[in-house]
Amino acid sequence: MRYLASSRQMKMADQYTMQELGVPSMELMERAALKCVEVMEAQRLDLSRPCIVCGSGNNGGDGFAIARLLNQKGYPVTVCFVGNESHRTEETRSQMRLLKETGADICNEYKPGEYSIIIDAIFGVGLGREIIGRYLKVIRQMNEANAIKFAVDIPSGVSADEGCILGVAFQADITVTFQMEKVGLGLYPGKGYAGKVIVADIGIDTDKTVADIGVAYTYEPEEFRKLLPRRMEDSNKGMYGRLLIIAGSKGMSGAAYLNAKAAYKAGAGLVQIYTPEDNRIILQELLPEAIVKTYDFFDEGELIRLLKWADTVCIGSGMGTSEKSKKILKTALENLSVPCLIDADGLNLIAEHRKYMDRIPHDHLIITPHMKEMSRLTGISVLELKSRRMEILKEFTEKHHITCVLKDSSTVVASPGERAYINRSGNASMAKAGAGDVLAGIVAGLMAQGMDCQEAGILGTYLHGRAGDLARREKGSYSVMAGDLIEYLSEAFKEQEEKNYEQLY
Repeated sequence: MRYLASSRQMKMADQYTMQELGVPSMELMERAALKCVEVMEAQRLDLSRPCIVCGSGNNGGDGFAIARLLNQKGYPVTVCFVGNESHRTEETRSQMRLLKETGADICNEYKPGEYSIIIDAIFGVGLGREIIGRYLKVIRQMNEANAIKFAVDIPSGVSADEGCILGVAFQADITVTFQMEKVGLGLYPGKGYAGKVIVADIGIDTDKTVADIGVAYTYEPEEFRKLLPRRMEDSNKGMYGRLLIIAGSKGMSGAAYLNAKAAYKAGAGLVQIYTPEDNRIILQELLPEAIVKTYDFFDEGELIRLLKWADTVCIGSGMGTSEKSKKILKTALENLSVPCLIDADGLNLIAEHRKYMDRIPHDHLIITPHMKEMSRLTGISVLELKSRRMEILKEFTEKHHITCVLKDSSTVVASPGERAYINRSGNASMAKAGAGDVLAGIVAGLMAQGMDCQEAGILGTYLHGRAGDLARREKGSYSVMAGDLIEYLSEAFKEQEEKNYEQLY
């Protein structure tokens, strides 16, 4: 497990290390600089003409310390101070003085030139305002340079808390971040500005910080095996759950098919689809393993009987927002006694009728909105969601007692009273119609096997993304279809299953 800290959480760890453990700020700065130089040399970066661009805060102090170490090693450093002299921290003043004592010059502006590497030490993780004016110009000039780009702790302009871009951001090829990865390095667009991220241990004590459940986390790829639902040698289909999928609308059978096949591929024992009569023949031909129950008109009694049959319900994918769909959703929510996943049009109907959220009889509910669907549910713009997603997710899940899988380039899974999980698998080839239907089916299939909402959301999201990674490897970035995600899902499961067998034998 890897923890991802916000700027506030990292500041608390810094202060505890300095104030309670007595480690001087200058000592931490020296360690940070040394680690950066070690990484540069270990990665064989071209240091023949390094340029270090420093700001007024302690990130700038790190930069001046890096410049001194490089200068002492004989590298011909160019050092540019672009901050406000009157706003320099005490540590930055000291590092500038130490650098000058080595004979190095510090220019008071960034001068574009033929540099081999540009080291960004302008703003650290504490930046919370939009970059304008001279700083904006400087960072744009740095980005335009034909040189390796190296960021100290976080690329200047990337929000450490949300990954949003504060006006402009340094486009790094490599980022060395200190002690803990920052949330903004795991969420797009910030993730796309960080390049290769290396976490450097500089001796900051984070024990108290990571004890806070407000600190987000992610798993290493090999750790997901511990979440796999157990499959017994002496078992039958009834032991792996009965999943009711309420999906599709007239002439729209694809969502129901993708839901159901993904659920079967994820290990569900028995899948029954409830869909309009028009979809019967095509679904029976495409997926003979599924039970297909259809309707021409809404029969409340029949739906209630199906709900009683199910161990888990998945509702909403491609079902439309007609009056009939509205009645189906309302009846389902009023009569649920098992865990449920709501996706797509189910969420759009709830957004139109917020009172439906009050009809849910238990807390075993998971929703899988993309950003626009989440915007409709909350009344908050997509732009604001992206700039405050972690805070908004926490408030939303706590208020409604539900698990939310907020789909985006970096998907976040949040549950009340739990840490937020940031998913790292997946890629742009998955930006295709039907990919969300596949995810809903995977997660619902895991829930049918007895997994709780949080763990099903985490494992399902990872496996969905991993299937996309495997599909892209074979088919490239343009040609991956939603159906390919289902086909490669077996490989994603197999990777984790084989790791489990390695542990046993």
